[in-house]
Amino acid sequence: MLNRRLSDAPRARARSLRLLAAVAFAATVSAPAGAQHDAPNVLFAIADDWGFPHASAYGDPVVETPTFDRIASEGALAHHAYVSSPSCTPSRGAILTGQWHWRLEGAANLWSVFPDRLETYQELLRAAGYRTGMTGKGWGPGRTETEDRELVGRRFENFEQFLAGLGEAQPFAFWLGTSDPHRPFRRGSGEESGMDLDAIQLPAAFPDHPDTRGDVADYHWEVQRFDALVGDALRLLDEQGLAETTIVVMTSDHGMPFPRCKSNLYDCGSRVPLAIRWPERLEAGVEIDAFVSLTDLAPTFLEAAGLPRPAAMTGRSLIALIEAGNDEAAIEAAVVADGRDFVLTGKERHVPAQEAPDVGGYPGRAIRTHDFLYIRNFRPDRWPNGTPNHEQAAYPGAWYADTDNGPTKTYMIEQRDRDAEHRRLYELAFGKRPAVELYDLRNDPEQQVNVAGEPEYETTRDELGERLMERLQATGDPRVIGGGDAFDEYPYLGGAPRHPSLPRLRPGAIRPPPADQP
Repeated sequence: MLNRRLSDAPRARARSLRLLAAVAFAATVSAPAGAQHDAPNVLFAIADDWGFPHASAYGDPVVETPTFDRIASEGALAHHAYVSSPSCTPSRGAILTGQWHWRLEGAANLWSVFPDRLETYQELLRAAGYRTGMTGKGWGPGRTETEDRELVGRRFENFEQFLAGLGEAQPFAFWLGTSDPHRPFRRGSGEESGMDLDAIQLPAAFPDHPDTRGDVADYHWEVQRFDALVGDALRLLDEQGLAETTIVVMTSDHGMPFPRCKSNLYDCGSRVPLAIRWPERLEAGVEIDAFVSLTDLAPTFLEAAGLPRPAAMTGRSLIALIEAGNDEAAIEAAVVADGRDFVLTGKERHVPAQEAPDVGGYPGRAIRTHDFLYIRNFRPDRWPNGTPNHEQAAYPGAWYADTDNGPTKTYMIEQRDRDAEHRRLYELAFGKRPAVELYDLRNDPEQQVNVAGEPEYETTRDELGERLMERLQATGDPRVIGGGDAFDEYPYLGGAPRHPSLPRLRPGAIRPPPADQP
C-alpha cells in the first residue's frame, strides 16, 4: 500500500519513546537562565549539488572555500563521505532519518511523499527540548504525508533571526540550507569572477572544451557563494559566544549537476565534501580516511545530545571515530567496530524519464571500498540518465532528463559523433549499461573502465556482489527481499506526466520544478 500510515498502537509507542527521551533530557536543558547547558548545539550546513573534491581543502586549484577549510582545520576533514542516494529528496530523507533511502518507501524517489511513520533527528531533538529551525532548502522536493509537518523544524528567514529567539540555556539544532550550486547557473559568472579556466581540473568523463570549462567555473562560483553563507553563520556563533559548544557540519546532498555525476552511483555523483568541527570533543586537524555515510549524522547528533539511537536507524554514530582523532590504533578499532571499510549507495527514480509507457527510474545499488566500486543495475534495459527519445518520454519534454540541462550536457550530446573520444564520453554518460559494473580504483580512480567481465576480476566481482546483497538483505531493501517494483509506482509530484499510468497526488499542490531542470 502506498504511503501507508502507522496504526494507533505504533504511533502511541513512538510518542512514548519521544516522551521518555524528553524526560531523560530535561535535567540537561532546564538549567537556570545564564547557565551553560551540557548538550551541544548543532549547525548543519548543506549545499545543493556540491561534489567532491571541489574545495580548496581537498586541493582544488580554482575554487576557494575558506569557510570549509576553516571548519576542516579546526576539526576534521573526511575524505570518503558518501550520500545514500545521488538525488536531492532521497538523500535528504536519508540524512534526516539516519536510514538508507531504500527503507523510506516513496521518499526513496525525487518529488515524493515523506511517510508519517518516519521520524527525523530534528523532530527527536525538538521533543527532547532543543530549539530547532531551518532556512533555505530543507527536505525535498516533495511533501509530507500529513500537511505542514515540520521535518526539519520551523522555517526562519535566516540564522540570525533563529538565534534571536534562543533561550540562554537552551541547546539548538539548525539546518542551514541553500539552493547553491544547483542549476541553472549564470553563464560566465565564474570566469567574470576571475577564475582561470585553464586551471580547472575537469573530471575524466568530461570533454575538454571551453563550454565545459566555463560551465564548471560557473558551478565553482556558486560553491563559493555557499561557502560565504556558512562563513556568515560562523561569525554569528563567534559573536554570540556559541562556537565552543556547537557542532558544525558542512557538506552536500550529492555530487555536481553534470553528466555521469548527479543521479549516478559513481564518485562524481555520490561522494561529497564533509568537514566537522566540535571543539569540546574533536581535536583540530583530524583527517578521516574511513568511510562515512551521511546516514551516520543523525545517530551522531542524537548520541552527542545524550539521546538513544532509534532501532530503525541504519546509520552508525561517528562519535568513536571523532574521538579517535589521529590515533591510528583508535581509528582502526572504530573502523572495525562499525564496518567502515566500505560504504553503500543506491538510486531509485529521479524523474520518470523512460520511454512511455515505462515510468520507472533506473534502480541500482553500489558498494565502494578503497580499491573497488561495484554497481548492480537492476534494470539495465532502461536508460540510466533518461531516454534520448524525448517525444516518446513518459515525462513531457524529457531529454536525457536525469541529467540537468546545461552547456556541458548540450555539448556532449550535440558533439557525440564528432570523433571516437566524444562518442566514448557520450556513451559513458548517457548510454545503456550492463547489469554489473566493477571499477578497479587502484588503476582507474575516475571509474572509466568496467572490468566486471575480465577473468582476473571474477573473484573480486563475485565477493563484492555477495557482500552487497547480504547488506541489502539485512537492511530490508525491497529490491532484494521483494517488492522493489513499488518504487516505480509511488506518486511523482514534480509536474504533469505524459503517461496516465504514473500515479499523482493532488495535482498542482506544489510548484513544479523550473522548465530546464528535472
